[in-house]
Amino acid sequence: MARSGQICELCSSIENLAVFTVEPGNSTNPDQNILVCSTCEEQIVSPEKTQSNHWRCLNESMWSEVPAVQVVAWRMLSRLKSEGWPQDLLDMLYLDDDNLSWAKATGEGRDQEDVVKHIDSNGTVLENGDTVVLIKDLEVKGANFTAKRGTSVRNIRLVHDNPEQIEGKINGQGIVILTQYVKK
Repeated sequence: MARSGQICELCSSIENLAVFTVEPGNSTNPDQNILVCSTCEEQIVSPEKTQSNHWRCLNESMWSEVPAVQVVAWRMLSRLKSEGWPQDLLDMLYLDDDNLSWAKATGEGRDQEDVVKHIDSNGTVLENGDTVVLIKDLEVKGANFTAKRGTSVRNIRLVHDNPEQIEGKINGQGIVILTQYVKK
């Protein structure tokens, strides 16, 4: 709140503000979180709801000194680049190598054929935040328990560089699960 001046770090709105973790980030690290309004958050999370005119605000916020804001600006401009004006802003935006890697980690800005897709045992595409069910008993290495078939795993996270793995919690233990053993 102090860093942002209690305004959305993307569009400068003062209403309905919430902390947003920039994937693949850590919600406890303030440098990997930004303060956004509900309109920005909805459009970041749901690409089908993106309204290009709302994002004209990036003309100013892309110059933020906060790397997480720069990363989100790059992702949204990449998503909208077919509109014309976002490509001009993208051409001006500079991200150092670490931040550019972070920006590209979710697949935003890549052609659809190049995006890593996580597929469950039935061929359904998995997304961050989905709930899946185990289809097989799995012995959890290092935790001394077996995750039983039918166990529900809520709020999964995708392993961005490996389409065959997801992360989730079972019995309070964070584990990596192979996508072939889950269904949505």
